[in-house]
Amino acid sequence: MATDNRIETRRLGSTGPNVYLLALGCMGMSGMYGLADESESIATIHAALDHGITLLDTGDFYGMGHNEMLIGRALKDRRDKALLSVKFGAMRSPDGSWIGADARPSAVKNFAAYSLTRLGVDHIDIYRPARLDPQVPIEETIGAIADLIKAGYVRHVGLSEVGPDTIRRAHAVHPISDLQIEYSLISRGPETEIFPVLEELGIGVTAYGVLSRGLLSGSTPAGQGDFRVRLPRFSGENLAQNQRLVEELKKIAAEKGIRPAQLAIAWVLAKGRYIVPVIGARKRTQLTDSLEAVDIKLSSADLSRIEEAIPASAVAGTRYDEHQMKMLDSER
Repeated sequence: MATDNRIETRRLGSTGPNVYLLALGCMGMSGMYGLADESESIATIHAALDHGITLLDTGDFYGMGHNEMLIGRALKDRRDKALLSVKFGAMRSPDGSWIGADARPSAVKNFAAYSLTRLGVDHIDIYRPARLDPQVPIEETIGAIADLIKAGYVRHVGLSEVGPDTIRRAHAVHPISDLQIEYSLISRGPETEIFPVLEELGIGVTAYGVLSRGLLSGSTPAGQGDFRVRLPRFSGENLAQNQRLVEELKKIAAEKGIRPAQLAIAWVLAKGRYIVPVIGARKRTQLTDSLEAVDIKLSSADLSRIEEAIPASAVAGTRYDEHQMKMLDSER
């Protein structure tokens, strides 16, 4: 896919594709934050592509396939403008509950076949297991994706929410383009052990949750259909404590004449050229706000001040519930 030289890009690792500075995360377009307007979702995808965003991130389990079908409709006449990052392996029941992970080689190829059909494409640009399957060696999962690459159905291998040992083992089987992991001003865990390994191996980062699911932009759960009602950071005293931190972010943003969300995105962009923030916009207005962050330049002094005013150690509550945290290889 040709890239407009006038548009600044970042390469995902030493082997991955060049992409725009921001990626568009499409999960919220399929019900995770409550009802979404499908026509507005498609219009948002089109606006992102028209602006120069190249990477669209989805998962075959978002809306139990709905998200992929939505993206397929959005890309019907503009597939050449988009790179597709697809997560697989998270299992769900008809009631929407999460029932484990399946990353067996046969399952990998089965999931890919369905994703290609729902998306209406002949290949997936980056294919990645959504979570580590504790029953399947990562070497077998990555080997299956490598088979799909040889067959022409996939271009690059990605990872999601895994730790240093798993990253090394996966990379030894096939070069990894990027690790998708939650990273934000108040979720800075990857900095200690994971990011150094990625830099050593030449692996990029697609950072999701850069606004901490709306916490850093002042958004709160809209009702029982919003999965954030079950997240510790949005509950009771935890939420009250975290909102006090957000007030500090608002003060610094106001001094610069920008919105807190824009400052939070600019902070992630400034933390490394190998990092590409994934923006979860469901509406064109949200997208426009986020896009303006790429023009914000922060100095090392700015970064220090922001990090001192909003220390990650002061955040109340974990990023997922206790059950999910125990399942995350990246948290071990």
